[in-house]
Amino acid sequence: MAHWPIYSVSGLLVGVLIGLTGVGGGSLMTPLLVLLFGIHPSTAVGTDLFYAAATKSVGGTVHAFRRSVDWLIFGLLAAGSVPAALACLVILSRLGPSSHAASALITTVLGIALLLTSLTLAFRTRLIAWSKQRGVAVSDSRVRWLTVLLGFVVGVAVSLSSVGAGAIGATVLILLYPDIPLRRLVGTDIIHAIPLTLIGGLGHLMLGTVNVALLGALLLGSIPGIIVGSFAISFVKESWLRYLIAIMLCIAGVALLRK
Repeated sequence: MAHWPIYSVSGLLVGVLIGLTGVGGGSLMTPLLVLLFGIHPSTAVGTDLFYAAATKSVGGTVHAFRRSVDWLIFGLLAAGSVPAALACLVILSRLGPSSHAASALITTVLGIALLLTSLTLAFRTRLIAWSKQRGVAVSDSRVRWLTVLLGFVVGVAVSLSSVGAGAIGATVLILLYPDIPLRRLVGTDIIHAIPLTLIGGLGHLMLGTVNVALLGALLLGSIPGIIVGSFAISFVKESWLRYLIAIMLCIAGVALLRK
């Protein structure tokens, strides 16, 4: 119990960063739990999935009320992500969530997801500008299939690492749908992450890899942290902070892959 205040402070710091940059909590919290606090990867991912569901529900509710959600894109993403998440949970149950094989699988996927998130944060603006400049035409049917494929990849990444539904998913959606307003794509990505993280979280709960007390301690700090970060965003140069986080995630990703 002596460690819970430290977890709450960590949740506060992560919450502030989420509010300042919009970076997903999984990208920041899961490697922190594994590398700094030594929590088993399965427990870190399972707990963080419920953490992500709670934090994204707040933002998702706002986007739903503002009607900044494309429900067709949401359905295409879910068509790929939900089966993928369920399949990954079955694989974890077969491996044994506390086994060395499950730990190695989660650590590897988490490391790769962090590296991809790091690259996305660092080069997102340039990538989107390059895509719009080239103006590659893709048929509507191919875009729909690519959206389902994106959902599948995000479903695997989220269920095994709790990372991928934020920076990676949103960036690819912007590339696939350049004519749809940014806030609508971001809102769709956030809404899609809510049922996905809930499914993953409930699956991990059934596997016994969710620490409810740890979850409570993290939320106790992160919720006020997100509020503080959201109000402080006008006083901070977000681009520099985003590059700093990208470097941190890159280091964490390499460290996990070398474990």
